[in-house]
Amino acid sequence: MDKLFYEREAISQGAKYICGVDEVGRGPLAGPVVCAAVIMPLEDIIEGVDDSKKLTAKKREKLSPLIHEKAIALAICRVEPEVIDEINILQATRLCMKNAVESLTVKPDIVLCDGNMTLDISIPQKSVIGGDAKSYSIGAASIVAKVYRDNLMKDYALLYPEYGFSSNMGYGSAKHIAAIKEYGLCPIHRLSFTKK
Repeated sequence: MDKLFYEREAISQGAKYICGVDEVGRGPLAGPVVCAAVIMPLEDIIEGVDDSKKLTAKKREKLSPLIHEKAIALAICRVEPEVIDEINILQATRLCMKNAVESLTVKPDIVLCDGNMTLDISIPQKSVIGGDAKSYSIGAASIVAKVYRDNLMKDYALLYPEYGFSSNMGYGSAKHIAAIKEYGLCPIHRLSFTKK
């Protein structure tokens, strides 16, 4: 699979700055949803950039600083559990992606968006299903978002040690669900996800 297929297509249509945007943390019971938007230089590719879910934590932690260093522009945004509960996870994810794109210091000519998301932005956009594995720009965004959120959940693990956030990252593991039953919910739990 050519990871620059969508980028080349955009360049052929006159785009110069191509933004990849991706989210992490749609499924967990706790913590924010996090989105990253990145504009990467395409003449100097970082080897190994892929869908963050396919990479080991060690590999992601090695790649993330390189992406930060090389990016033409990069922004990370988060939407907190109380907003997720208020507007639902799909709308929270769309808002988070929009905020990340609009926080870039360089305005992109086109936004490549992971999944079948459409964002409420004035910039041309293209949805790419499975984009984090198919597009270099989206893959870079997925790594940055994942490393940021994992580190955040490790910080929360120090505040709320009983839930095992440093290993489950807020997802509904058996141990996490057992901890909720024993200790109740903590301030970073999503009430709309934990009603049962």
